[in-house]
Amino acid sequence: MTKTVAAKKEDIARQWWVISAKGQRLGRLASKVAAVLRGKHKTCFTPHVDCGDFVIVTDAEQVELTGNKLTQKKWYRHSGYPGGLKETDYGTLLAKRPEMAVMKAVKGMLPHNRLGRQLLKKLRVYRGSEHPHEAQQPQELKV
Repeated sequence: MTKTVAAKKEDIARQWWVISAKGQRLGRLASKVAAVLRGKHKTCFTPHVDCGDFVIVTDAEQVELTGNKLTQKKWYRHSGYPGGLKETDYGTLLAKRPEMAVMKAVKGMLPHNRLGRQLLKKLRVYRGSEHPHEAQQPQELKV
């Protein structure tokens, strides 16, 4: 009989991956990125341990949304004051801050607890195709 082994934080080997968002659908890209951040692609996956890898998403400005999402889908934020609700449609958000659109989509697919906040710190999103992480020798990940 084999024992199930829970992964320990110290024993996990982490890799760096680069994913190009050029021509990708936002939701499908975000689900793949969230799975890699969690470590679901590894055999040592343990749900309550951060065993995922680092992910660099490039070309965030070229991510695609289908249907009428550019005009109908909204991004809401609140200042905390009465009447402080701000809303922005995704067409404007992708034009001004495409990194935020990708980050928000991935954040929604991670656990909503302190593990999810820890996993989100391993995600780097860049507007263009350049990134400053060549020293980590990231590998290309096909989506």
